[in-house]
Amino acid sequence: MSTLSIAIVIFFIIGYFFIAIESVTKINKAAIALLMFVICWTLFMIDPGQYIATAIGANIPQAVSEVIEHHLGSTSTTLFFLMGAMTIVEVVDQNGGFNFVRDTLHTKSKRALLWRIAFMTFILSAILDNLTTSIVMIMILRKLVSDKNDRLIYAALVVIAANSGGAFSPIGDVTTIMLWNKGVITAAGVITQIFIPSLVSMLIPAYILSLHLKGELAFTPTQAKSVAASELTTGQRKTVFFLGVGGLIFVPIFKSITHLPPFVGILLVLGVLWTTTEIFYSNLKEVEEKGAMQKRVTNLLARIDISTILFFLGILMAVACLETIGALTLLGESLNEAFSGNYYLINGIIGVLSSIVDNVPLVAGCMGMYPVTPDGAMAIDGIFWQLLAYCAGVGGSMLIIGSAAGVVVMGLEKITFGWYMKRITWIAFVGYLAGIFCYWLQCAIVG
Repeated sequence: MSTLSIAIVIFFIIGYFFIAIESVTKINKAAIALLMFVICWTLFMIDPGQYIATAIGANIPQAVSEVIEHHLGSTSTTLFFLMGAMTIVEVVDQNGGFNFVRDTLHTKSKRALLWRIAFMTFILSAILDNLTTSIVMIMILRKLVSDKNDRLIYAALVVIAANSGGAFSPIGDVTTIMLWNKGVITAAGVITQIFIPSLVSMLIPAYILSLHLKGELAFTPTQAKSVAASELTTGQRKTVFFLGVGGLIFVPIFKSITHLPPFVGILLVLGVLWTTTEIFYSNLKEVEEKGAMQKRVTNLLARIDISTILFFLGILMAVACLETIGALTLLGESLNEAFSGNYYLINGIIGVLSSIVDNVPLVAGCMGMYPVTPDGAMAIDGIFWQLLAYCAGVGGSMLIIGSAAGVVVMGLEKITFGWYMKRITWIAFVGYLAGIFCYWLQCAIVG
């Protein structure tokens, strides 16, 4: 590697380090990611000729702009998908669409509640996303479980189940969305091949955690009144729910029919949901309309976490710079040589790393490190890419800071890093390894 390449890699690593210690520095990781993006490409411009092959007399700055715009176009498909999905979930949530979840979980038995939470979180995270599902489930748990110690166990299970559920769905986790948008996995492939390993990675920890719970809840959960806006009728709220959640399920189908990028399908669903809610609210009386204004899509757009979107923009574009200078290809070749092409071991290590550092740049790096081949482990829906989807998603459960779901639950329930590491890490690790074994067994039997 040239001196310039080494400098770019060093600045990337420094930025990555500050992202990892965000809780210590209190500097938002989006700010660091944007600086990484700009600094890496600025250094790249010192001598772009060594990375971009151009014809004699060609305009190098223009060639660089074309490269950046190419990567920006690829990155934007993920960003627009996330923005659309986040808006859809926000609309459904604000209009009381998730009330049925609370009603479904109603029970007196602690263990029965644990299993209901496990399966509900697992299913919802595959349809929505693991971050949103975790928030919804924690808010519901606060209404159902009064004992703080019991609620911590339930909360830990929410993290594990949310990450496991998100791993087998093309829209359940940011990393699977990235892989799906890149075209290295298909919706049908990841669902059919990763579902059982993901389920096992949830079931085993759920069983172990259930052993810590006995008896009944200290009080009978009451059926709280709907948190949804009273401006909409029950039928209208159900319509909003089925359009939103059903639309998210429809996105992979839309892609397979039209062959358009996934973000086009998500924008279609958002457009339909937006139009429907506008019609509902436009028919309200003037007094009701004032209260409903805050729940219209035009106002809910302001609630979207733009810092998260900017973080993905910065980190994906910084990784694109590493890909352009050939650093990721070199790293991929080194890993293959060190582990003799053992993709189970390579991805297993990546999964463990994803519990320490953010899995978004890890997966982005892997997509740049390894080229897609016509057949074999690196082919579309090959062993490597499917294992990467599983390991990067489920591996984040091993530490409370290892996933977006874990970080938000940590904040909501004030779970300490030490408590989770002492009581939950080994449980999540057992489930993680069991899932990898199931995938290996599945491949060995099915071929």
